[in-house]
Amino acid sequence: MPVPATSGRSSGSPPSANTPHARSLAPDLARGVMLAVIALVHAHMLVGGDSHFAGGYPTHGDVLDRIAAAVLTLFADSRGYPMFAALFGYGLARVAANRAVSGWDWPRVRRFLRRRGWWMVLFGLFHAVLLFPGDILATYGLLALVFVGALRWSDRALIRLAGVCLVVCSTLYSVAFVGAMAATGSGAAAMETVDPLTDAAIRLASWPVSTLLFAVTSLSPFLVGIWAARRQLLEHPERSLGLLRATAIGGITIAVVGGLPLALIHSLLWTDTSTLVSTAAFALHSTAGVAGGLGYAALIALLAVRLGDRGGPLVTALRASGERSMTCYLLQSVVWFALFNPTTFNLGQHIDVATSVLVGLGVWVLGLLVADLLRRAGRRGPFEVLLRRLSAERDRGRVSRDQG
Repeated sequence: MPVPATSGRSSGSPPSANTPHARSLAPDLARGVMLAVIALVHAHMLVGGDSHFAGGYPTHGDVLDRIAAAVLTLFADSRGYPMFAALFGYGLARVAANRAVSGWDWPRVRRFLRRRGWWMVLFGLFHAVLLFPGDILATYGLLALVFVGALRWSDRALIRLAGVCLVVCSTLYSVAFVGAMAATGSGAAAMETVDPLTDAAIRLASWPVSTLLFAVTSLSPFLVGIWAARRQLLEHPERSLGLLRATAIGGITIAVVGGLPLALIHSLLWTDTSTLVSTAAFALHSTAGVAGGLGYAALIALLAVRLGDRGGPLVTALRASGERSMTCYLLQSVVWFALFNPTTFNLGQHIDVATSVLVGLGVWVLGLLVADLLRRAGRRGPFEVLLRRLSAERDRGRVSRDQG
């Protein structure tokens, strides 16, 4: 998961191009924390299977496994990605606003953002083929390409479409997901160990479908993020404490309540797993997850207000990983491949869901350490730098031609 970077002076679309200017704490802190959520989700999805998300939750798990499944369903699954999608929309809007302040007209801003979108799609393609099937880089790039015009929509249009997409898109995503699981089966028995080339070919074949599905379910929070950016809710959270408190309390409460049916299924307390019941539970869970993602973002913004200029080593490391979120996200994928692929350590065949929590947290901590080492060395994230250069160089060439 990659992820947007925003700051008081400049902001980037997820994953962001970092700047040397002073940055707002809330966006980076949010991404740093949510990278932990993403790590927890990916770790348990690889349990019992291989690099295609064959596993996920126990069918005959012990009590600890069932508790872990319920907790992850309520607080992690489908909660991190919506928040990242909202931050992506937020970052995209802030980039456009900052470029406009610098004198760029709208056609130039649109070209720049779409160019970044194309590069993100390409990054996502290589990411999926070489490492990991659950890529979201291409999803963000696709949103930038198709919906860059939303940056000029009215507030009413943004909120109305976000509301429609929240229900319709979550339902479509749920039907497609449950249908795919029913067709292929879940668990390690549904997958066959294949050679590396075939493994990569499977990921390549599934990449367009997964990218489109992730884009569908990410559209609603993406639009809300654009709306929030116009009010600079993350750069100046102290101005909107009432709204942030209501969003944090309401959003997280909705996520927990809406996730209860699926949590009962995953923890084996609800045994009716017919297609209709599973689809309804998954749709409710996904829809509520959008509220949860927004609630998490609001809660972290409130925490940033409380912290102010204070912060110990953990906050510093979280902020460093948030500034280098794309690099940390891709680093996680490298570790997943090394640990879980059948051609390497094949760890998914040897751990349960409860143990995957420890593995996920360990991988996240590794990212914190790497990000903090880069911070100490005065280095940006290498993939953030690469995206920035690939986007900016062509832009400078266009500017030179226009001026010539």
